[in-house]
Amino acid sequence: MLVNAKGMLQAAQKGHYALGAFNTNNLEWADAIITAAEEAQSPLIIECSIGAAKWQTSLKMVADIVKNIVETENITVPVALHLDHGTYEACFEAIEAGFTSIMYDGSKEPDFETNLKRTGELVKLAHSKGISIEAEVGGIGENAGSTKGEIADPDECKQIADLGVDFLACGIGNIHGVYPEGWEGLDFDALEAIKAKTGDLPLVLHGGTGIPVDQVQKAISLGVCKVNVNTDLQIAFADAVRAYIEAGKDREPKGFDPRKLMRDGRTAITARTKELMGQFGSTGKGWDF
Repeated sequence: MLVNAKGMLQAAQKGHYALGAFNTNNLEWADAIITAAEEAQSPLIIECSIGAAKWQTSLKMVADIVKNIVETENITVPVALHLDHGTYEACFEAIEAGFTSIMYDGSKEPDFETNLKRTGELVKLAHSKGISIEAEVGGIGENAGSTKGEIADPDECKQIADLGVDFLACGIGNIHGVYPEGWEGLDFDALEAIKAKTGDLPLVLHGGTGIPVDQVQKAISLGVCKVNVNTDLQIAFADAVRAYIEAGKDREPKGFDPRKLMRDGRTAITARTKELMGQFGSTGKGWDF
C-alpha cells in the first residue's frame, strides 16, 4: 500500500537502521525496485526527481505507474512515493499528482530566509493532506572534482527542524554521483553537531552511491534514517545491459527485443536494491511500525 514516509522513518530511527530511498526512471525501474522491497520485506521509499519525471512525461505518470504496480502485484510492504529535490513549484505538482511524500530543496534558493519561509508554508500544506515532507540545509553538489561536499550549519538545521519537517537532508561532505578520487569522506563531527541540534528528527544522507559501507553504517548509527540511491542502480543496470550486448545476445533471434535487452538490467536493479537494503538494516522490517 502507499503511505507517507513519516512512520517508517520514525521506526527506523528507533530500530537504528535506515531505509533506502531509491530513484525510479521508468516502468521497469519502478517494478524492479518495488519487487526488491517485497522480496526483502523491507519498507520502501521510491522517489523520482523532476528530470526523471519529465522523461516519463509527468509526475502524474510516475504516480500512476507506482500505484498500479503496488495494486496489481499485491505488494504487502508499505511504500512511500517521494519527490526528490523538488522545487517550490514542483512540490505543489507532486501533491496534486498523488505523491505521498515530498522533498522541498530550499538549499537552492538565493538565501536561507527564503528556504525557511517556503519550507514553513509547505510543511503546513503537506501535513494538512497527510503527506510527509523532507527539507534540506547545505547543498548536496554534483561531482565536479571536489574532494569534499558542503557542510550544513547546525543552527540553520535546527531552525528548519523547528518548522515541523518530518525528515531533514543535511550536507556532511557528501556529493551526488560517483565520488572523485581523493574524496575526504563523511564529516561525522558535523553529523553529530547537527543531530545534537535537531533531536529525534530523522536525518537523510544524499549521494549514497560509492560511500564505503562502514561510513554509511556509522552515519546510520549517528541518526541517519534515509539513504538516497540513484547512480548505484544506474551503474548496475548499465553493466548488465553492456554484458548482454558484449555477449552478442542482441544479435540472436529477437535478441533486440527491448524486453530481452533490458531484462538483465532490470534483474540487476532488483538484486542490488536488496543488497543495499541488507546493508542499511531494513530487510525484514516491512511492518516495523
